Amino acid sequence: MEGAAPCIVRSLRVLAPVCNQLSYNNTMITRRSLCLLALSAVSLASAFVPAAHQRGGRNVVDDAVSSPSSPSALAMGNFFFGETNDKKSGNNNNNSGNNAPGESCTGERIAVVGSTGYIGKAVVRESLRREYPTTAVMRDAAKYRSEPKFDGATLKEFDVADREGCLNGELFEEGSVDAVICCLASRTGTKSDSYAVDYQASLNCAAAAKKAGARRFVLLSAYCVKSAERGDPYALQFQYAKMELEEKLAAMAAEDEDGTFDYVSVRPTAFFKSVSGQVEVVSGGGPFVYFDLGDDRNARCNPISEPDLASALIDCVADDAHKNTYWNLGGPDDGMSMKEQGAIIHDVLEKEGDPKYISVPIGLFDVIINGLQWIGTTFNSAKFDDAAELGRIGKYYAVEDMLTTDPAEKYGRTTLRQHYEYIAENGQEYDPYTTVFGSKDAKEKFAQQKQQAEEAEKVEA
Repeated sequence: MEGAAPCIVRSLRVLAPVCNQLSYNNTMITRRSLCLLALSAVSLASAFVPAAHQRGGRNVVDDAVSSPSSPSALAMGNFFFGETNDKKSGNNNNNSGNNAPGESCTGERIAVVGSTGYIGKAVVRESLRREYPTTAVMRDAAKYRSEPKFDGATLKEFDVADREGCLNGELFEEGSVDAVICCLASRTGTKSDSYAVDYQASLNCAAAAKKAGARRFVLLSAYCVKSAERGDPYALQFQYAKMELEEKLAAMAAEDEDGTFDYVSVRPTAFFKSVSGQVEVVSGGGPFVYFDLGDDRNARCNPISEPDLASALIDCVADDAHKNTYWNLGGPDDGMSMKEQGAIIHDVLEKEGDPKYISVPIGLFDVIINGLQWIGTTFNSAKFDDAAELGRIGKYYAVEDMLTTDPAEKYGRTTLRQHYEYIAENGQEYDPYTTVFGSKDAKEKFAQQKQQAEEAEKVEA
């Protein structure tokens, strides 16, 4: 048993980030479940993988400090540094009908719910950049009052799970808001969480918005809701929750005979951060892990950057193109497989030789899921039922393409390669729900390393 411990550790190192990579959109697989999947799926495979170590090329740390002068930083835009390129033209806030993608501003009052989440923060910043009067709704305003990304926004403290408070005007006073952008999402994707947050809390906000006189409700949904609409046997609980919410929104809009309330549902394919979990592993000399679907096939996607997605959501305030319907949305890439993503990471990190891969049979997911579900059913355990659902989420994104091909469903300027170039130079911003690695300590360490490197260059000069 002495050799089992390092084998288990390597299992977690290898598969944890790829499981994180599968947490597309706004449903996140918890770290405990990631570890469970990692331990179960590749403990045997990783027994033959040497411990990761640095083998030349570029090194990536878990978190980063600002480097706005670098080419990759400029490519990604100043959003990542908490900065904005404010427009002071004077005609952007006057209902002038400027509907240009990425620039439109009607001057109306916008409220963002789910504003402290990964995408919610980006939406607040984009709304402020366009000079919309912006209110950020959150449960703990004191916690975020000093955060730069909320500079210029009005912070509204409220628990959107309080349906009664939403309906009696505590969330939005009558006449106080024109458009509401909802970025709420459950953090696990289990049935209870999905229906409490993705459905009920979001519906509470929509009802509050309509009662307050808002004309539009913009929902951050998910591309994969199509599986619930088709009734796929492998459709997930959070997909059904979002689908039922969209049906409720359609009914609310239809009830409004004078057309003063409508909605738009934006369904992104994947977030960049969701396909970045293995950068640190490859940087450390480890292999890129992908799931083998047979005949050398693996899932493809064209993810969208967080600033681009935020821009698209804000566009929907002025743009009626998707009024009372949904908008499937991916990034500008044509789409790439997991193996192709691994090759790009290898190239961006300037690693020597050919990319190193580990192919994991997709059938291992079935073993995990069926085992967890058997325990849940046999012992009437909600905990194991939830664990089985998390396994289904992981498998879903391992086998399903998250890919838009219609030019009208592609948006933004930042490619996935540009994103990898950025984080290869600057590291990844730590977020506890979308990344396995990263910490405040790592951020400080990275800053020290950069300072030491700069001082060394001065000495050599």
